[in-house]
Amino acid sequence: MTPEAFDKACLALPGATLSIQWGDDHVFKVGGKMFAVRGAGVTQGGGFSFKASDVAFEVLSESGRATPAPYLARAKWLRFADLAELDADEVTDWLKTAHGLIAAKLTRKARAELGL
Repeated sequence: MTPEAFDKACLALPGATLSIQWGDDHVFKVGGKMFAVRGAGVTQGGGFSFKASDVAFEVLSESGRATPAPYLARAKWLRFADLAELDADEVTDWLKTAHGLIAAKLTRKARAELGL
């Protein structure tokens, strides 16, 4: 998957926004809360990170496909070092799940304002 395709997949999700933080990291948010990050800063050296379900966090980190994300592992975030190695459909599914997990924690009012 290319960085451009990653950004496009994130921004295609309902209510998703992009902000550039920590230098040049692309931080994707829903309702002001981040669900995915791509870049060199917070991901420490490149790649991308996202919020994962409990099961995905265990499976992907124990299998060695991903590592717990620096600073965010306690919140079940995963880090992948190389976006180019991954299947675009699989990454898109992970991003949809990450978006859904974060959106579900928003208030009813915030979800309604975002059309969720």
